[in-house]
Amino acid sequence: MAKDLTYADKASRTMVKRAADGSIEIVWDRYEAMQPQCGFGTLGICCRNCSMGPCRIDPFGEGPQAGVCGANADTIAARNLVRMIAGGAAAHSDHGRDIAHTLLKVAEDPESDYQVKDEEKLKAVAGIYGIKTDGRDVKEIAGDVARATLAEFGRQEGTLRISTMAPEKRQKVWQELGVMPRAIDREIVEIMHRTHIGVDTDYKNIIKQGLRTAISDGWGGSLIATEASDILFGTPNPIRSTSNLGVLKKDQVNLIVHGHEPTLSDIIAVVSQDKDLIAKAEKKGAKGINIAGMCCTANEILMRRGIPVAGSFLQQELAILTGTVDLMVVDVQCLMPALSSVSNCFHTELITTSPKAKMPGVRHIEFHEDRAVKIATEIIETAIDNFPNRNGRNIFIPGEKETLIAGFTSESVFKFLGGKYRGTYRPLNDGIIAGRLRGAAGVVGCSNPNVEYEEGHIEMVKELIKNDTLVVTTGCNAITCAKHGLLKPEAAFKYAGKGLQEICSTVGLPPVLHLGSCVDNSRILITLANVVSEGGLGDDISDLPVAGAAPEWMSEKAVSIGFYFVASGVYTIIGHPLPIMGSQNLYKYITEEIEDDIGGKWAFELDPVEAAHKMLRHIDKKRKALKLKPMMYEQAFKPEE
Repeated sequence: MAKDLTYADKASRTMVKRAADGSIEIVWDRYEAMQPQCGFGTLGICCRNCSMGPCRIDPFGEGPQAGVCGANADTIAARNLVRMIAGGAAAHSDHGRDIAHTLLKVAEDPESDYQVKDEEKLKAVAGIYGIKTDGRDVKEIAGDVARATLAEFGRQEGTLRISTMAPEKRQKVWQELGVMPRAIDREIVEIMHRTHIGVDTDYKNIIKQGLRTAISDGWGGSLIATEASDILFGTPNPIRSTSNLGVLKKDQVNLIVHGHEPTLSDIIAVVSQDKDLIAKAEKKGAKGINIAGMCCTANEILMRRGIPVAGSFLQQELAILTGTVDLMVVDVQCLMPALSSVSNCFHTELITTSPKAKMPGVRHIEFHEDRAVKIATEIIETAIDNFPNRNGRNIFIPGEKETLIAGFTSESVFKFLGGKYRGTYRPLNDGIIAGRLRGAAGVVGCSNPNVEYEEGHIEMVKELIKNDTLVVTTGCNAITCAKHGLLKPEAAFKYAGKGLQEICSTVGLPPVLHLGSCVDNSRILITLANVVSEGGLGDDISDLPVAGAAPEWMSEKAVSIGFYFVASGVYTIIGHPLPIMGSQNLYKYITEEIEDDIGGKWAFELDPVEAAHKMLRHIDKKRKALKLKPMMYEQAFKPEE
């Protein structure tokens, strides 16, 4: 059964043991059973893109050095890598497309269950597209914005309009390199074309298209997802809540929303407050209805409504193991197919809602925005009806839960630092210039059973804030930081360096800022653009003393995210290497030479503390190039001479 997870939060360790005691197979068991994993795949030098293969390259140089068609290790590894970018960009951008469609329905349907919550954000996005707002009805503006953002997916001429939110110098870099994205779908399709048998074989040229596609995700589809979600559901503001499996309630109907798209989870959160539904739950013996989030949809409803977070990606099975989850409703992305078998061990009802993500033998209630309240009500009623089916002898909820503050955005940080009426990034820039802050780091991404669970996230973040580096976080890293008490202001006094402590205590910020779900990495990009615009730290993102990391990355989305940060000029480090190590030329290109082309580069480091030190050394290099003052206080980290 699953190994002991010595570094994980106590609730997760307890539930893993519970699974072992009950002989219930969960993700860590399946990982162990899969060993040894394919070495050729790990190195990125196997190809199955046509039926002449599969082909593989001998990494020791004794066997075949080219596939049947003649593709060598460089070509094969580059093709495989950019196909991962295409998959990740497709997932995040399709999310953005769905939110834009919902915005269009709100504009066109007077009976819509949704409405525009943030008119200020709507007008700001309208300005990007040159849409007039003065004297116009909100729904008219919303319709024009929705159509303009939807056009970004299939644009036939020009380049992405929304990508102009990047600093001007960064846009110039993209234009000169030929990677300014044209249309989101076009870039994804072109990757699939170029990597077909008999097309592009130049590994640098292949990676160039990967960069363009990744930019179309981060500065395109994901950015559209974030901006349109803010328009529809409200731009988040800092909010208090709780996290971990202890948020589940023994005496209430527990409904977990899991996935990524907020259209479903948000309406469920609203409808769950209906008095008639609460009364129905009480008739079934429950004291109320408890909604909790899992994975990135958890971050969506956490930062807008304060809904508690039950857990991250690797906790989805563990939540069901409590025996108290009456219903888990899922939409898309990061859904383990094993949920169906684990839920069958308990009374838990599992419901899929997206036509893109069905599971064999699992009840499907297809979600449509034009019947949102009706469908949400049906789902909640199903959970209520299932409450009496709990097996009282099979119930255990870990007591662990942690308080947190979430819901920071590029806008709220702006106001937090400078005040509601005179919002500014000046205090942040000045803190870096004066040496109170070393810089900033984005630590994001998934959880992965191929490393010690949560060690990479927590050790890296603690090392960074100890050395006066402000950390911003999204996705499962944000949830992990929440569970370990890093998303509350008092964490600064326990873990942060003196300079960061001073800023946190003055402004009331945690040393780690929760910026949302994985599509909300776009908020980090906009924050970096705003820091550049504020002045004093160079005129491009590549000049800033910042770095990015995904220590426990898992999905193709993480590959696209990493590439759009590199393409934005950010030094980006991950734990396990990308599957390219079978190509020395490709490895050297993306970890060294690509910096000359695009301003950012990749690095790989499994040790989270050493990875943090590499980030700190990069930040110090950028500080030196900007001729900034020495750090104000003695640092725990001693850079290499």
